[in-house]
Amino acid sequence: MKGAVISVLVVLAMVQFMVKPGEAVTCADVNSDLAPCVSFLTGKGGGVPTPLCCSGVSKLKDSAPTVADKRAACDCVKQAATRIPDIKEDAASSLPTKCNVQLDIPISKNFNCAE
Repeated sequence: MKGAVISVLVVLAMVQFMVKPGEAVTCADVNSDLAPCVSFLTGKGGGVPTPLCCSGVSKLKDSAPTVADKRAACDCVKQAATRIPDIKEDAASSLPTKCNVQLDIPISKNFNCAE
């Protein structure tokens, strides 16, 4: 029994070291996560996002668990979207759904991230 308790404590300690509290979402991370989605977002990749794109959307969701993280990620998404002039708003808004990811961050260049 003592061995099981020690094992659980060791696992919890490892998880604490893996999760870095207070580490903000960076725009470089957001750009990297969503870069594989550009062809879908511009309508050049067909009507379905690639698995790599969906993996990035999922990673973005996981990297923004708090409201502050979500706002920061939203600002980064908005900045990235403005650099892609031919982004299709309907493709952007449908991306999380098409990837089966409940993302609380809008993929849009026309969104107020402070809300």
